[in-house]
Amino acid sequence: MGELRVLIAPNAFKHSLDADAAALAIEDGLRHSSLSCSCELFPVGDGGDGTGELIIKKCGGELVNVAVRDPLGRPIFASYGLIDGGGTAVIEMANASGLRLLAPSELNPLRALSFGTGQQMLSAVDKGVRRIVIGMGGSATVDGGVGILQALGCRFLDEEGVELSLLPGELVRLGSVDVSGMDKRVLDCEVVVLCDVDNFLLGAQGAAAMFGPQKGAKPEDVRLLDAGLERLAAVALRQLGRDMASITYGGTAGGASAGLFGFLNASLVNGIDYFLQLTGFEASVRRADIVITGEGSIDEQTLQGKGPFGVAAKAKEYGLPVIALAGKVPLGRNEALLRYFDVLLAIGNGPVDLPEALRSAGENMKRTGWEIGNMLAMAGASSTIY
Repeated sequence: MGELRVLIAPNAFKHSLDADAAALAIEDGLRHSSLSCSCELFPVGDGGDGTGELIIKKCGGELVNVAVRDPLGRPIFASYGLIDGGGTAVIEMANASGLRLLAPSELNPLRALSFGTGQQMLSAVDKGVRRIVIGMGGSATVDGGVGILQALGCRFLDEEGVELSLLPGELVRLGSVDVSGMDKRVLDCEVVVLCDVDNFLLGAQGAAAMFGPQKGAKPEDVRLLDAGLERLAAVALRQLGRDMASITYGGTAGGASAGLFGFLNASLVNGIDYFLQLTGFEASVRRADIVITGEGSIDEQTLQGKGPFGVAAKAKEYGLPVIALAGKVPLGRNEALLRYFDVLLAIGNGPVDLPEALRSAGENMKRTGWEIGNMLAMAGASSTIY
């Protein structure tokens, strides 16, 4: 068997390995195996935390640091990237408005705002960009994007025209949004939001109910936040004619995606599809003989637009075999998954609790890569063995 061309394209393994680290661990295992191979590393993001950094790195972008407010209004510095010769800004929402910026005791979705992400957008238009791409994973907010919109110049008023001061908790009292002060340069930009979940804005599967608890929302907070987002959607529909409540992906980042759709006419797109197109993934697939992908858990929800599904779907367009690695895979045979993943492997090495599994993910990934390499080498040599 000649040298096998392996394309290694994992998503992040949440709470353990980012996509870069996962790709490097798989490569390390393959290189220590008996397989003769060349590896191309193409870590991917589907709109989740880290996607923006991957785009900036893959596209050779320039980093810009800017003073912003964190989710609780404290001053910090956060970076974003410029690609396409400065024509496109790539913003990672988590850098300015992320969960990782807050201690567990500080989580407060009734007060946390996405204002800092809006400040990044203003910095980008100051530099003359014509397109803004936002990865919204990992946000600490359930504010429907009102923080971003405030930073851009919008004012949120009650029925008497008095500006609301305690957002997003007071959105239930929203009467109108004054958009007259919005920075018009942002309206002239193409705004693209990369989404990794397809939830709608409201209801039992909406932004508050599904993602509020992980951001610190108690049951009564969830109800209040959902009611506030419903109010915001009603105002946007009345004033601008855009239905935030019915747009697919509207629940992304605590409804920030829906807010940008409603007030900036942003495009909400499947994160992995847009990522693969923007970064030229197809050219790498054409050069490969086999593809290895993965993320923390792979199940039928993966087929709803998660990173490994996007990778596998593109690989199957070229008839390539796909191996998927995960911390957790289905116990039984799953025909829907097997249409895209020829092999599904859990990387765990024994019964352990979750914290230990997360700590061991890197070594388990290397070991699994090594085993894959040895099996592929053995399969390639089978004609001489027998």
